[in-house]
Amino acid sequence: MLTIINPIMSRDPLVVGNIVGDVLDPFVRSASLVVLYNNKELTNGSELKPSVVANQPWVEVKGHNSNRAYYTLVMVDPDSPSPSNPTKREYLHWMVTDIPETSNATYGNEIVAYEGPWPTAGIHRFVFVMFRQSIRQTIYAPGWRQNFSTRDFAAVYNLGEPVAAMFFNCQRENGCGGRRYQAISRWMQ
Repeated sequence: MLTIINPIMSRDPLVVGNIVGDVLDPFVRSASLVVLYNNKELTNGSELKPSVVANQPWVEVKGHNSNRAYYTLVMVDPDSPSPSNPTKREYLHWMVTDIPETSNATYGNEIVAYEGPWPTAGIHRFVFVMFRQSIRQTIYAPGWRQNFSTRDFAAVYNLGEPVAAMFFNCQRENGCGGRRYQAISRWMQ
């Protein structure tokens, strides 16, 4: 089943979460992407703690294609270093190429090692984007992780539009509830 992501009047979590716009252009979803952290399946827009996402997830792609295909996975943080001032947008957390269809990322070629999210300020979005490779090709690691551009990366390697994407939200382990609690408790005294 193909899903067309239309940003106008959409309830798609990628649109509501501003993934379409900040990281991606509208695209046609043509593959299934499954992401598991600690054997729990990720759903779009879920809230995960840094301790839960510290280790690389198990990622599987299932294309809707009868031909054997290969995929490239990119994981970015478009809110680095903080959502109110994303001067390092997009921060590259992980890149894997040559992932065989109906397989998982461990069978691919890890170009940039997984770096677990540890946001220091605000709620960050972490985005997984899957591209179908038209050919197996050498993809080089960028010289840095900050200011990566998923759109530019796809254009340089002729990857076309994404075939699937997912995201989760993450903030400091304690969030900012501690400060709010102290302020309220002082006010009530």
